[in-house]
Order: sequence, then C-alpha cells, then structure tokens
Amino acid sequence: MTHDATTARRPRPKLLTVAPALFVPRGGGGGLVLVKADSAAATGHEIRPGGASGETDEEAEIVRATRETDVDPAARARARQIAARLAVPRPPLIGRRRGAGELRSAPYRGVSDELDLDLALEQLVEHPYPVDEDLIVRERMREPRSVVLLVDVSGSMRGERVRTAAAAVGALAAELERDRLAVVAFWSDAAMLARLGDAVRPMELLDALLQLPSRGLTNVAFPLQLAAEHLDGSPPHSSRVILLSDCVHNAGPDPRIWAPRLPRLDVLVDTSGENNLDLARDLARHGRGRLHPVRTHLQVAPALGEMFRP
Repeated sequence: MTHDATTARRPRPKLLTVAPALFVPRGGGGGLVLVKADSAAATGHEIRPGGASGETDEEAEIVRATRETDVDPAARARARQIAARLAVPRPPLIGRRRGAGELRSAPYRGVSDELDLDLALEQLVEHPYPVDEDLIVRERMREPRSVVLLVDVSGSMRGERVRTAAAAVGALAAELERDRLAVVAFWSDAAMLARLGDAVRPMELLDALLQLPSRGLTNVAFPLQLAAEHLDGSPPHSSRVILLSDCVHNAGPDPRIWAPRLPRLDVLVDTSGENNLDLARDLARHGRGRLHPVRTHLQVAPALGEMFRP
C-alpha cells in the first residue's frame, strides 16, 4: 500500500463538542484518585507552575484508578532496566568560565574528582567496599532544566505499550532529579500528575501512571497546549517537552498548531502496533526536536539519552 493510500484511509479526528478536562490527583489513601480541576484550568486558561488547583462551586468529577496492589511489578523491573542504561547529558555549569557556580555535595556520577572528605569518610564507615555512588564529591551547581513529560494512556496505548511508557517516565524522572519536572498523562482529557517545582518520586510516579486505566480517544493537542502554558515564563533555552505516544491522534484539533509554540518538542513514538509516524515526524520537526521510533523497551534508554544531546 502506498503512503498516499495509507494517509487517505486514516480517519479524521473526532470533533470535540465539549472542551477537554484537566484532572489533578486528590490526596488520601486508597489508590490514585483524580478530581476535575477548576473550570479555568480545565480549559487551559490558567496553568500556574507549582500552583495548587483552584476551587469551584461545580461538583467535581472523580476518576478512580486501579488499586495500588494491582500495580504490575514487571513494569517496575522494566523501569530499572531502562534506568540502568540511561545516560542523559548534564546541563552546563552556571556561569561562563570554568569553576563558576556554587559548590555542593553530591554522590559521584563520573564528573567531579573533588572528594567531600568528611562525608566520604562517613560513607566508608557504612560501606567499606564502596561503589561509585557511595563516594561523596564536591561539584559545581548546574542550571536546572524545565522538562514536561507527556504520556499517552489512551485506549490505543494499552498493555505492553503503556507499561513501557510508564517505565520510561519512571527512569527519566530518576535521572532528572535535579531538574524541574512536570508530568501529564493524557487520553481525550488529561491529568496533571506533577507540576514544575513539585518533589517527584520516580517509582510513585510510575505506579500512578500504571493505576490509570487505558481509556478513551487520543487528543494529542490538549497536552501540548498544557505544556506550552505550563512552561510559560521558564527560560526557553533550558526548557523542553517530551511526548511519549503512538501519535494515533483521533480527537480534537490538529496538534501541529501547538508544536511551534513550545521551546522544544521531542517525540518518542511507539511503533510496536498502530501508530502515526507521519504526525510524530511533523511534531518533532515543528517543535525543533528529535523523533525516535521505538518498538521495545530496550530501545527507550538510548533514544531518551540521544534526545538530550546537544
């Protein structure tokens, strides 16, 4: 079948008569529960980094996810596999000259060669045969990045595909622990699981994604809109958006209109089943980013690492 024939047979995205809704986590036990954000946030008119969800007189809609005990341990193992192979280049030192920036103590990661002697000796008492991470060094402060991860949990990303996407987010969140990270899960609506400036716990984030049932149509435009508004005010040179999806956009407006409004958009597209590689390619091009097709979770770590290379 020719490319033109494939394109011609692709159905048009469903026209939405109701604005997509934004959900936020509600505190408390009993597994993940999402409640509808205030009406302004739900339509994307006001997304403030680090801000709490607003209040409204409207009755909140509740989305109940699966119980915590239903979380797949295989996905956690997959996240650790990805993390073990993941190497994200670090941002530049703050300041233009070598040695600029404030010194701080941190576990050794293959960069600094200046030991923090007091803390290093304490670690040696606990770990007489230390691995690299047990060594505490002094290193210069680096400029934090602002990264928004958009994760497709729609019906077309069920099963192994959503496990891989969730594992990728868990691994990347651990790697970006010193950066400002936001995470949005999306289907025809979207859920803001973490905002820029929030403390992010990678395995809890992975579990939250896996507790969301694969549901609904795929509206790629809405999370791109949320990302653009969430990054408003962040330095463009240190901000980016990463889209994890099969890019089978079948609801809402054309997402291509939002890609140029982002500081940078990289796309990790799952090609193990149905996908729209043409749209993924267009989004990465319009967003001045990189496209990486992946078929298995083994390809995720090299692709993510490559996205962050200069």
